[in-house]
Amino acid sequence: MPTPPPGTILDAHVHTVRGAADSELQPADLLDRARIRGLTGLNVTEHDRVWERPEWDAFRAQAPDLFISQGMEVSTDLGHIIVFGIDQYYPGIRSCERLREVADEIGAFITVAHPFRHFFDPVTFLRKGEPPFSMTPQEAAERMRVFQVVHGIEVGNGANTLRENAFAYRVAQILGKPMTGGSDAHSTSGIGAYATGFPEPLTSREQMLAHLHAGRTTPYVGNETGLHIFQPDPPPNDTDDAPAG
Repeated sequence: MPTPPPGTILDAHVHTVRGAADSELQPADLLDRARIRGLTGLNVTEHDRVWERPEWDAFRAQAPDLFISQGMEVSTDLGHIIVFGIDQYYPGIRSCERLREVADEIGAFITVAHPFRHFFDPVTFLRKGEPPFSMTPQEAAERMRVFQVVHGIEVGNGANTLRENAFAYRVAQILGKPMTGGSDAHSTSGIGAYATGFPEPLTSREQMLAHLHAGRTTPYVGNETGLHIFQPDPPPNDTDDAPAG
């Protein structure tokens, strides 16, 4: 079992059978695999829902050694948004603007999930009758509305390609947005592929949210040797990130 880095390393984007029809991940297996991968925390992000309180309390009681947060992945008009620090679904939050309002009201933190998934596959846009994606990171940072609405950006996602994650990382750098990472795991195989590092051991939701809002987080990538800070090689210039042609 790898030795975890200092602070708390939290897989910020995971789905279980209790809240995602497309997941085969059992909660107990999530806990076991998180420990094996060297994680010290989890942000459970079911699709557009949270667990019932008795289920959630029982789940957390199984893992006093891990920091476990209730989150949510919300399907909005500007894409999928990961929420840290939420206990219920609020009316109207399929509007990303409204989700931001709610997050600010309750002190939650929102980060856009996998913002460039499939963006470098021309078929994705051809199916919609649109030209292939050709923005530079600077242009994406300026033109894509979602980046002005969210608090942070998921720069590491286990279901993305390295190019997609590296592009999101560059956009976050340009905007000075807090960076998060999560596996987007729907089974045990992906847990810990990416994670979010905090500078000290987390003991409360309030402490977690304070670090997120202050930008005191570090994206991590996991592999067979353990968890390492995710720092993709920067491109020579922004133009080189745009697809050829």
